Amino acid sequence: MLFIGDDWAEDHHDVELQDGTGRKLATTQLLEGVEGIAKLHALIARYGGEELEPERVAVGIETDRGPWVQALIAAGYRVYAISPRQAARFKERYGTSGAKSDKGDAHALADMVRIDRDQLRPVAGDSDQAQAVRVVARAHQTLIWERTRTFQRLRSTLREYFPGALTAYAALELTSTDALELLIKAPTPETAAKLTKQQITAVLARHRRRNREQKAAAIQAALREPQLGIAAPVAAAYAAAAVAHAKLLIALNEQIDALEEQVSAHFRAHPDAEIYLSLPGMGVITGARVLAEFGDDPTRYTSAKARKNYAGTSPITRASGKSHTVQARYVRNDRLSDALHKQAFSALNTSPGARRYYDKQRARDIGYNPALRQLGNRLVGILHGCLKTRTHYDEATAWSHHATLATAA
Repeated sequence: MLFIGDDWAEDHHDVELQDGTGRKLATTQLLEGVEGIAKLHALIARYGGEELEPERVAVGIETDRGPWVQALIAAGYRVYAISPRQAARFKERYGTSGAKSDKGDAHALADMVRIDRDQLRPVAGDSDQAQAVRVVARAHQTLIWERTRTFQRLRSTLREYFPGALTAYAALELTSTDALELLIKAPTPETAAKLTKQQITAVLARHRRRNREQKAAAIQAALREPQLGIAAPVAAAYAAAAVAHAKLLIALNEQIDALEEQVSAHFRAHPDAEIYLSLPGMGVITGARVLAEFGDDPTRYTSAKARKNYAGTSPITRASGKSHTVQARYVRNDRLSDALHKQAFSALNTSPGARRYYDKQRARDIGYNPALRQLGNRLVGILHGCLKTRTHYDEATAWSHHATLATAA
């Protein structure tokens, strides 16, 4: 076999080749792109021979996506995506000084796939459709997170010079486009107090708000409440900053809506979509996010426990001497964890079995979030069973074991 450590950067890769004994065969730096991958293939052919089968080449690299990784997989090599944290811990075998170099990183990655490849997970062989879902689902969620950060900046700015706007537009939600348009139209307390009811109603009508007359009257009254003032030049400067944030939020709203359509289209085109949507608390966006992070490689999770461990919903045990504790997993895929938390919360209102399971945990004096995490853990196991058997969720089957225990008690 040949073992390759690939320390990647934006425009190049530092590569080391080893044989089965750990002997260094070659080290080189390759450019990102077609030329670089062609030279890597030539290097492998030179040291492995033309009869070397592609699956006898193991590559360790600190990423699981991108054209370079896809090219390695397409060539038939065994590609292991190693987390930077794993690689850092492995390099402590060589010394604790903290010294770092790209060549040293490539050497450590080659050693890892040679020595510990049985403990590493190969890059999942997800379908093209699953990869497409992952791209749009992650982009959609990232924009939502960016909108939240931008809103917090806008809110902080308004608190400095125009806190009345926060009260006036609370009923509309300040992240809504109509509230932002009103703020842009009148960004200072003085200009906002001059807004007429007709002007406010026109904006609300354009965005199809219900009860426009009542809402417009309430907004106008709130904007005309007396407020503490600041110097006009300072207020104008704050207003310019607020308008900039508001316009950015409007753009984010537009792109989030556009991406949501893409998420729905790609997710519904996936053959597993109906199975995901059959589970309680699983809508299109949540289902797309869960599918995106789990992937659809049928060989990736050997058991429900393996899927739960990857999801971060199952607990971990720390035992040393007389100490024995069970704790939640905090090192996990945050995107997946967030989606599963939302699913568990929504399932409480749609699944009697999920509600009973949750209430049982709460009756044991388990807190709100830990109880939801345990419910999410149970739902991940149910999802694994549905995907394995290619069947839709069934309420009676999913919770039959717990219903039997409850009856016996």
